[in-house]
Amino acid sequence: QVQLVESGGGLVQAGGSLRLSCSASGRTFSSYVMGWFRQAPGKEREFVATINWSGDSTYYVDSVKGRFTISRDNAKNTVYLQMNSLKPEDTAVYYCAARTYYSRSRSTYADTWDYWGQGTQVTVSS
Repeated sequence: QVQLVESGGGLVQAGGSLRLSCSASGRTFSSYVMGWFRQAPGKEREFVATINWSGDSTYYVDSVKGRFTISRDNAKNTVYLQMNSLKPEDTAVYYCAARTYYSRSRSTYADTWDYWGQGTQVTVSS
């Protein structure tokens, strides 16, 4: 079992940056593949990015490639999402997720992830 807590959300102007953090507790953090999802009002939860156990493999949804960077610090039990060049369409609640296997093709399916945080709101104003 792992518990996830996100932080770092807030209100930012278009073109600005935010860094989200997700702190994990419980079983060994390095044994989990980590991911970020987001959910805008009235929309389904959308995959954003994933990172493997060691941090040397990442995968992003096309809409954030070149703007967002996922990273992890296993010594701190934390995964990050650095978000640059933010757009109003990035506005959503952002969720951290964890599971034990890495699969790019299955990363986009929310129901394949085992553990979730409570979410943090990101609002980008135009």
